[in-house]
Amino acid sequence: MRASRALLGAFVLAAALDLVSLGVGFRAGHLVTKPLIVPLLAAFAARAGGPRLLVAALLCGWGGDVLLLSDTDPAFMAGMASFAAGHVCYLVLFRRHGPPRARAGLLAVGYAVALVTLVVLLWPDLPAGLRVPVAGYSTLLTAMAYTAATRLGPVAGLGGALFVLSDTLIATGVADWPQLPRPDFWIMLTYAAAQFLLVRGALDARPAPAAAYREVRSTTP
Repeated sequence: MRASRALLGAFVLAAALDLVSLGVGFRAGHLVTKPLIVPLLAAFAARAGGPRLLVAALLCGWGGDVLLLSDTDPAFMAGMASFAAGHVCYLVLFRRHGPPRARAGLLAVGYAVALVTLVVLLWPDLPAGLRVPVAGYSTLLTAMAYTAATRLGPVAGLGGALFVLSDTLIATGVADWPQLPRPDFWIMLTYAAAQFLLVRGALDARPAPAAAYREVRSTTP
């Protein structure tokens, strides 16, 4: 327990320092702290007994974080691919928690409308080479957020929604839309919160030890 709490505290500290760096425009601080945030969360998840797919999803996100520190187009594409791999890990993990819960259809409609609206609005303003990749990535991200909400519940569902919001802020910046002051601050705030809530939801959704033991015993010949 002490090690888990220490890792969680280190994650919170790294995220806070990164947000402070972004808030005051201290780029060197951001370059140091951003690559620490998700690995610390992944270490916490592993220490807490999280599934391997959860840790893999976080490490893919870390790869995307590091790649997006560069402003080049190839790095952006590689970072998007790394995040996409993480969303695939999340999707596979979340789908193992049974069928969608009640009212999933209404949420599906809401996410579908939001996805189509965003892609249609962004399309003309995105660089031509990014239009199809961004549309495909957005579809995968939306599927992850929907699955998090319907398979794991409100905590993970909020995490998925914040992930959509964070990446939407990135996409609008690429499309050169008007931005909030200090846009990177809001991107990282929503992103760090999203990853934490997804981890918390996945850990909370694990079966209790007794239930897991009974399941193993019931399948043993």
